[in-house]
Amino acid sequence: MAFLVSGTLRMAAQIADARDSLGRKGKYSLQGPRVALTLSSPEVSASTIAVLEDVFQTLGFESCQRREASVQDFLRELTGFREQLDAHGGPMGCALVALVAPCGQLRQPQQLVRELSHCGALRGCPKVFLLLSGTSGGAPKAGAFLTSLGELCGRCPHWSLLQLLTEVFCRTAEESSEATYCPVLRSSLRGALCLGDIEPWRPKDFQEELARFREQLDTHRDPVSCALVALMAHGGPQGQLLGADGQEVQPEALVQELNCCGTLWGCPKIFLLQACRGGHRDTGMGPKGRPWFWRWLQAPPAIPSHADILQINVDAQGCIAYRDEKKGSDFIQMLVEVLRTDPGGDLLELLTEVNRQVCELDVLGPDCDERRKACLEIYSSLRRRLCLQV
Repeated sequence: MAFLVSGTLRMAAQIADARDSLGRKGKYSLQGPRVALTLSSPEVSASTIAVLEDVFQTLGFESCQRREASVQDFLRELTGFREQLDAHGGPMGCALVALVAPCGQLRQPQQLVRELSHCGALRGCPKVFLLLSGTSGGAPKAGAFLTSLGELCGRCPHWSLLQLLTEVFCRTAEESSEATYCPVLRSSLRGALCLGDIEPWRPKDFQEELARFREQLDTHRDPVSCALVALMAHGGPQGQLLGADGQEVQPEALVQELNCCGTLWGCPKIFLLQACRGGHRDTGMGPKGRPWFWRWLQAPPAIPSHADILQINVDAQGCIAYRDEKKGSDFIQMLVEVLRTDPGGDLLELLTEVNRQVCELDVLGPDCDERRKACLEIYSSLRRRLCLQV
């Protein structure tokens, strides 16, 4: 990697503190135009700029400008770019700035980052900087980094920018022959930044998918002994699932959809729900915590419509569902490990063990440094013991 030496690639994202930029879903809403700017020194080759422009277009940036100047004039050019955005007269969606210069010349990039942070049109919007430096005395060559970034953007448009860069860093680091290669990523983003043009998820998509799943099971020739459905989405205070269009659906409606499946009549149907159910955060209690109990439902000879259902919520009613941004859901990981340990055990007993581990876990909220507690809620109308492996 000729254009990277000793960690000269840095990605810095500076954003304002406007709370309305993220909404309630922890994701940036890119409603305004996306603008991109390439500041390059005269030594940069035209092929490098062409690759950069292809990456910008793949990421969905409508306006891509290029300005050539000495590194000493980068600040002046960026000031002009900021004034141009402020004169636009409306809010922007996102800004991406690529700074390309020989190694050792980009010595104070934070000054450039702060300049764009003063842009009123970008208040509360993500601002991404790509700093590309080349070998001493040579022209910067984007090479494998930009090529991998462009390919991955086209193949995985639903990934967030941090996911894309992390994967590209891993690939380019493995391919690099330089022992001193060390890409660096710096981020102050407050939510997911997805640049791909993906149609937002809607609640009715869950119902449509479950309806297709039910129809597929009804046409299945071989007998079906059990069904498991995992629902992972944003949630509301009443337990409803929220879509990106602001619409909502109750999990009970999705359960009922699968209850109509003739193939699954009398068979256990398991629903795993990973979603918030309100904004309350449980701070936990002392050593003497209240244990959780549940009752076995006594079913009459005729099977009720709500029988043979097992539903596990990752949090109590009205509470936040915690998920680590790097490792994912602690609940799902603990469930997998417990099932691997005793695949033939009674599922309710195994879930009790999972709940014990979840209750002992101290979690950190995304918006505070105080430790919080979590607890599963298990709703069961199973009429018999359920063992997933005989």
